[in-house]
Amino acid sequence: MNIDYQNTLTHLRQEFSRTLSQLVQLLPQLMLAVGVGYLFNGLHFPVGWLIGPMVAGILYAVFRGKPQPLPPIFFIVGQAIVAIATATGFSLHTLGLMKTYAFPLIICIVITGGMSVLNGYLLGRWGNLDRATGFLSCVPGASYSLIAMSEAMGADAIAVALLQYLRILLVAVIVPTIVGYWFAGDGTVHSVLSISTPNISVLPPLLNFFLLASCGGLGIVLGEKFRLPSSLFFGPFLVSLILFWILPYCIQMPPLIFTIGLLFVGFSIGLKFDWNNAKTLWKAVLIEIILVLLLILFCLGAGYIFHEITQVDTMTAILGSTPGGITAMIATVIQLGGDSGIVLAMQMTRMLLILLISPWFGNLLIKNSKLI
Repeated sequence: MNIDYQNTLTHLRQEFSRTLSQLVQLLPQLMLAVGVGYLFNGLHFPVGWLIGPMVAGILYAVFRGKPQPLPPIFFIVGQAIVAIATATGFSLHTLGLMKTYAFPLIICIVITGGMSVLNGYLLGRWGNLDRATGFLSCVPGASYSLIAMSEAMGADAIAVALLQYLRILLVAVIVPTIVGYWFAGDGTVHSVLSISTPNISVLPPLLNFFLLASCGGLGIVLGEKFRLPSSLFFGPFLVSLILFWILPYCIQMPPLIFTIGLLFVGFSIGLKFDWNNAKTLWKAVLIEIILVLLLILFCLGAGYIFHEITQVDTMTAILGSTPGGITAMIATVIQLGGDSGIVLAMQMTRMLLILLISPWFGNLLIKNSKLI
């Protein structure tokens, strides 16, 4: 293990040294990414600091006539930051809230997951996409995490990003509109579950940063050592998740560092854009719109089933069962007077299961496709 650890650290040091020598040449491109990211964030695009730099990278690659990939260290660091930030969103307290509704929640997750897998299969079959890309494009929740790990799973990261955020856009627009029109009076602020934040000490900024950096470095090394799927993402994610649950402290991801991580991931993906390969996405986009509309209908049904079994108000149950768009769903339930604790716990529980299962399931799809 010491040899693997030293080899990995040596490789990272070499990549870092090469990156420093190229940094002067990369400054104009990075300034372009920052500018477009700032614009998209100001216009309130979903995860603007990821999508904006990705668009900037695509435009730059098209202008230059061929892909212009960044040094690998940018994508490595970006994936690690996104993985750690994802882990900070999961707490044992929040997930523990759902033990009261474990069985009906599993039913909702199975319905949503089964429909998403079917959508991914149909998207790959009808949209001329490979299985990994079709699957990751239709997985609900944890979109920026799935985009970050998509390349390691052999998927087309550009296609995954485009189709994932098309799904988020449709869900964020359609579901709150339906809920606000039909179920706004059904919400209630009284429920079995409620969010109460435990008293947890906050670490000093320097120590907090040191632990985050340690999680990233150790996660990368262990991910490579144990050959985890999407190891550059999944390694830091698992290490961070375990550490955050063990330590009796609140470890936070500084917004600036998270923004940098999103920028690195988005710009790295965008600069690899190949126009010739992207021409086939128009058909996939049209198919995705139809599939997402069908998925929303099934998730509305799953939410209603959850309501019937648990007697949680219909609005809260539906918003907790939606295929992604967690930020929009939380904002909607708070505004309309539902139970934000249940919605958050349902969405986060599903997201955690997705992150744990997706890499292995995606790799299984890839292996089976090679055998056909």
